[in-house]
Amino acid sequence: MPTAYERFNLHTSPEKFYIEACDDGVDAVLAIDRVSNEMTLTGKKDVPPSANTRPICGIMGTVRLVAGMYLIVITKKRNVGSLLGHAVWKAVDFDIISYKKTVLHLTENQMQDNKTFLSMINNVLTTDGFYFCTDYDLTHTLQRLANVSHDFQEMSLLERADQRFVWNGSLLREFLAQPELHKFAIPVVHGFIVMKPCRVNGKIFEWILISRRSCFRAGVRYYVRGIDSEGHAANFVETEQIVLYNGGRASFVQTRGSMPFFWSQRPNLKYKPKPLISKNTNHMDGFQRHFDSQVLIYGKQTILNLINQKGSEKPLEQAFAKMVSGMENSMIKYVAFDFHKECSGMRWDRLNILVDNVAETQDEYSYFMVDTAGKVLSQQKGTFRSNCMDCLDRTNVIQSMLARCSIQSQLQRMGVLHVAQRIEEQADFEKIYKNAWADNANACAKQYAGTGALKTDFTRTGKRTQMGLVMDGVNSAIRYYKNNFSDGFRQDSIDLFLGNYAVDETDGPTPLRIQKDWKFLTLPIIMVVAFSMCIICLLMAGDTWTETLAYVLFWGAAAAVTAAVIVFNGRDFVDAPKLVQKEKMD
Repeated sequence: MPTAYERFNLHTSPEKFYIEACDDGVDAVLAIDRVSNEMTLTGKKDVPPSANTRPICGIMGTVRLVAGMYLIVITKKRNVGSLLGHAVWKAVDFDIISYKKTVLHLTENQMQDNKTFLSMINNVLTTDGFYFCTDYDLTHTLQRLANVSHDFQEMSLLERADQRFVWNGSLLREFLAQPELHKFAIPVVHGFIVMKPCRVNGKIFEWILISRRSCFRAGVRYYVRGIDSEGHAANFVETEQIVLYNGGRASFVQTRGSMPFFWSQRPNLKYKPKPLISKNTNHMDGFQRHFDSQVLIYGKQTILNLINQKGSEKPLEQAFAKMVSGMENSMIKYVAFDFHKECSGMRWDRLNILVDNVAETQDEYSYFMVDTAGKVLSQQKGTFRSNCMDCLDRTNVIQSMLARCSIQSQLQRMGVLHVAQRIEEQADFEKIYKNAWADNANACAKQYAGTGALKTDFTRTGKRTQMGLVMDGVNSAIRYYKNNFSDGFRQDSIDLFLGNYAVDETDGPTPLRIQKDWKFLTLPIIMVVAFSMCIICLLMAGDTWTETLAYVLFWGAAAAVTAAVIVFNGRDFVDAPKLVQKEKMD
């Protein structure tokens, strides 16, 4: 299989960047003209001795901002582990380098816009969870890689990668157009990867968990829900659990994603905005496209819908069930399970009702397994597609339980577990397993909702705790603040990074300059002043209690009325995206 280069030196001169591949026996240098932006392949002899040199770990790609082109490189990486003998790396630090030597050619407004765009790119790069491998395709599951053609195996990593999971795909467009440069380009996935050596019954095996976050319809919690016209679901994540033992290997794949029809839940200062189903859209077109692609890629589908079956979530559950029924597709099965109702009063043992309900289906779907001789013993014939409202907390709990059922069977077939043994009884492995799934929940939650996951105390310990409830309250409060007052910027950052928004090369104003309505500044000031005056009147009482009461009531009423007006016009006061396309805002 063609591989990408692993080690580089970046030589910077006033005219060009020279990116030298430092792998053994290689004489290849990528030269990037800082004026014409042209990329050419050359040799070490062309690198000027006067160039400033430093080592880098890889190239994320290039992006155009107001000041011109920028080169994004990985400057620090950490080894996560080895997958089938291939080193897997986590990118932990980056640098964004301007082609231009100065920004003096920009106006003051352009400089400010460029600075904002740079902070957006940095915002995405500092979101934890970027992984890459230079000699293995991380974007595909073990089963997909085992069923590819010879021609596919001869493709470069960049060409063969599953584009759903290549988060720097837009940044690498210039490289994709020039095949001779493909060995310099590294497809980077976003999500979570953990690799742990485990011991059960004295036998050592490798346990791996990989979550690949889709870059199609990517975004933040309240601004990206449902699907787009192509059928791409928001917060779609493919999670693969892998077991490697004595030359054999097994894999179990699950997916999660927003309910695949057109609905929204825009933030409006309320703790839980009411979800709205679009009334003037043909839902079935996008719905059909979504499941056509899921069946094509994964086989049969069992939908596990974990949302509430009462209150504001009830119409969503009813719409989902009706659409599945309307498709009349025998490949798709729908299971509704009211997670919160079933587990009320800390009755988390009732989750086994759902696991037992789908046990036969899980046996039918099976998993991918190859023996030590390379013979395929079984293929996974379908996947569980789980969702709750955010596809985070409830979803992760259920996925971890289904994955445990799978690994129980896999380890028994591999000869690691005895027939009568239960994986839950293996204390050392259970601790590793539960903590890794909880870490997976936290990673997915931080990337989508901005905070760690809820309910991770159950995932880590197998039971809910009072401290876990307190931590859920803290995380919920942080989510509320971020969802209302910082997620517009995060959404813009993701759209810019993924190429959903391209910076205009003209000198015209950017969408960043949209002026806020007068209410945005005036009403909060009035409310703060009125509330402050109310407190002052209480602390500095007048001559009579009636006079004090009158002042307190006046200023208190002024603060309350202003607060009510702000909440009524909540959408005007939240941090909304400025760059995002209309389709995402509907």
